[in-house]
Amino acid sequence: MMMRSQIFLVLPCLGLVALSLCLGFVSAASSLPQPNKLIWHYYKVHNTCDEAEIYVRHQVQLLWNKDKTITPKLLRLLYSDCFVTGCDASVLLDGPNSEKTAPQNYGLGGFVFIDKVKSVLEQRCPGVVSCADILNLAARDAVHLAGAPSYPVLTGRRDGLTSSKSSVDLPSPSISWQAALTYFKSRGLDVLDMTTLLGAHSMGKTHCHYIVDRLYNFNNTGKPDPSMERSFISDMRKLCPPRTKKGQSDPLVYLNLGFGANHTFTESYYSRVLSHKAVLGIDQQLLYGDDTKEITKEFAAGFEDFRKSFALSINRMGAYQVLTGNQGEIRKNCRIPNKK
Repeated sequence: MMMRSQIFLVLPCLGLVALSLCLGFVSAASSLPQPNKLIWHYYKVHNTCDEAEIYVRHQVQLLWNKDKTITPKLLRLLYSDCFVTGCDASVLLDGPNSEKTAPQNYGLGGFVFIDKVKSVLEQRCPGVVSCADILNLAARDAVHLAGAPSYPVLTGRRDGLTSSKSSVDLPSPSISWQAALTYFKSRGLDVLDMTTLLGAHSMGKTHCHYIVDRLYNFNNTGKPDPSMERSFISDMRKLCPPRTKKGQSDPLVYLNLGFGANHTFTESYYSRVLSHKAVLGIDQQLLYGDDTKEITKEFAAGFEDFRKSFALSINRMGAYQVLTGNQGEIRKNCRIPNKK
């Protein structure tokens, strides 16, 4: 498995945050489960589907040209998969009680696109490329098109056999930074990973029901969240009216108001956090931890630091509790387990 120091051979250190990684200032990647048998260009090395990554990249490019919202959809889908039972594509499985039916996965998208990529790979290399690898590769290629670096994705994952909504413990977007860090650490990630991966909120949308408490009744005070800039509260209230009626509509708003419509991967998210204009409570919370605040300032001032840290952190996330060897299976259809 490629560790942080090894990936830095591909992505040299820049800035104080990145340098602190090289020097071991932030807890190292040794906390990730080991050993795991993921390798670079797994399908080419094993001569099973030499062009697998090229096929995935081509399909991502075709869709991204038509629909740039595919980038935040795939990033959220990858997060929702990896943070639950590990990066085993269990979130892709259908079923009345599957992970995708959990309340936390409300609005999850990108499934049809993964189906398309899988069908292409099944035509060219039947029964070879896992849905778990397809999801990791597609997310990498989509976020690269949006402006992130094209980081190396280690492959060789296999697909999980089951999916249960009871296993979904994704936290609320209104939790404190301390609670969020505890959750990330339970997945073998650290404070730099957390602050970096939240930067994916530079793209995508969220539903108003996740933020109305901040706008109207923060902590049952009957007042807005005092950490929000006053004009920003006014702007957000125009987009998200108070929820007073059953069956009321639940509008979507950009996570990175003012920049989200560009569908680009930028450091603007961190600038908005510093300006007290973060949409989600957990994003604004980054100002209240010493390390998270320092990292936020670093990324707001230096896009390259953020880009390179993102490549490292999402690579680490993609290695969490993977199935390899004889574990799991290679699904023929990402939505259903293979018939025995």
